[in-house]
Amino acid sequence: MGEPAVVVGVDIGTTSTKSVAFDTDGRQLAAHSIRYPLDEPHPGYSEQDPQRILDAVVSSVRAVVDKLACPVAGLSFGSAMHSLIGLDADGIPLTPSITWADSRASVQAERLRAVPSGLALHRRTGTPVHPMAPLPKLVWFAEQRPKLYERVAHWVGIKDYVLLRLTDALVTDHSLASATGLLNIHQLAWDAEALGIAGITEEQLPRLVATTHVLPRLTADAARATGLPADTPLVVGAGDGPLANLGLGAVHPGEVACSIGTSGAMRVMVERPGVDPLGGVFCYALTENRWVVGGAINNGGIVLQWAGEALAPELGERAEERLLELAAHAPVGSGGLIMLPYLLSERAPHWSALPRGTYVGLARGHRREHLVRAALEGVCQQLALVLASVRAAGNEVRQVRASGGFARSPLWKQILADVLGMPVCFPASHHGSGFGAALLGMQALGLIESIDVAADLVKIDETVRPDPASAATYAALLPLFSELHDALLPTYAALRRLAPSLPPEPPPVAPVP
Repeated sequence: MGEPAVVVGVDIGTTSTKSVAFDTDGRQLAAHSIRYPLDEPHPGYSEQDPQRILDAVVSSVRAVVDKLACPVAGLSFGSAMHSLIGLDADGIPLTPSITWADSRASVQAERLRAVPSGLALHRRTGTPVHPMAPLPKLVWFAEQRPKLYERVAHWVGIKDYVLLRLTDALVTDHSLASATGLLNIHQLAWDAEALGIAGITEEQLPRLVATTHVLPRLTADAARATGLPADTPLVVGAGDGPLANLGLGAVHPGEVACSIGTSGAMRVMVERPGVDPLGGVFCYALTENRWVVGGAINNGGIVLQWAGEALAPELGERAEERLLELAAHAPVGSGGLIMLPYLLSERAPHWSALPRGTYVGLARGHRREHLVRAALEGVCQQLALVLASVRAAGNEVRQVRASGGFARSPLWKQILADVLGMPVCFPASHHGSGFGAALLGMQALGLIESIDVAADLVKIDETVRPDPASAATYAALLPLFSELHDALLPTYAALRRLAPSLPPEPPPVAPVP
């Protein structure tokens, strides 16, 4: 028998692109990652240079190809969701790539959410009405940059732009389209009402294709740059969130993928699209019969990073490690101290840009270890609210598989299991969205029967079980944590008026050359 076929998964992330070659047995054969900056030219802005990301994709693929001793059967792509780029008629960017973390459209999003049709829009499109999504961003461009808005021939995401440059095809997959707020997920067609709100037409958007759609050729320039034959097939791929479920092997209904890195997320795979009645979760496509329902939170490991900078600057590079050691000495529940960890505002399950980080219950007896533990608990409690919304959408939750930088801390892993009140499984290795992209590509190219093989390829290395007494304490605290968000919304709104984080009319953004 010959060697298994090799597919390169290309994961276009927020801060780096990583290309990884896998064979059909799930073995990683080569990998290369290239980082790039996330620019913040004004408060609330979060954008990138599309050309720099394209260069990172080409260079990382070339580095992997050069390391391999066997041919590549195909490339398959994943990328961060919710990005938006305006192109002229020649496909040249008129704007930077506006990322999911950009909050300039907060006012537009809150206005759209406030009307009765806001929730209906969420239910039809699967995308919460939130400044992360392209729909409010398009409204912002129409209102704040009307001349630039009128010059845009096509609105695309970052992966759409990369594929355009590699293949000359202007397409977008159902997965990323389902994260724009512009796609009717029940019809897999652009939503007429959403397009009307954005003031754009279908002709200004890429052609919709399945995530398993194959683009048969690279351009001559792309073939030379990547070192691949021009007839190398490219699988369009999907969004990094659904692909992360594949990377964790959480591919069957009831299996939840949880991640805590800089931010965090909870997602469960389902067979039919839908959101909960209150609109607490998103619903994004993966394949025709696989969707993910869940929610992302803005504040994960960034909260611990903040604690190191704000509470223990004297600890230097080891601040986070030392703070975790300190937090282990604080009691479960942090002595009655609750932290709402909304340092970067928040997403799921409330989907409002208003919240700010808040400590409640602070007393003279609290020390640094209590403040840090309350921050860790707050991140896990926010994820517990997301999980409750997943259940409220009618989904069974049988297993939680977790990954991310937090898994290096035994304390944080135990807190998560205790707060969720159920065992949390940790895979032996985690290849993330790149592995998911490669598996999806293998299915599209007929190299594997189904992406369901991910469940067998990803082995569980450790299971952390909840402590009954700790779980009972957190179960009593969770309703208080949840109620605080609503109780403090008027305060958050007043603070925004008194000390806005966004200027009312920032200077114009220079177009990408």
